[in-house]
Amino acid sequence: MKNKKTQSIIEYAGLIVIVSLALTAMSTYIRREVDIRMRHLAQELNETNR
Repeated sequence: MKNKKTQSIIEYAGLIVIVSLALTAMSTYIRREVDIRMRHLAQELNETNR
C-alpha cells in the first residue's frame, strides 16, 4: 500500500513539473509576441505622424 502511495506522489510531482515547464515556455513565447506587436505598432504610429 505504501509503495503505491509513494509512486502516486512521484507521478503527481512529475506532472506538476511538466505542466509548470509548459506554462513557463508558453508565457515566454506570449511575452515575446506581445513585445514585437507593441514595437511594430509604435513604428506604425511614428510613421503616420510624419
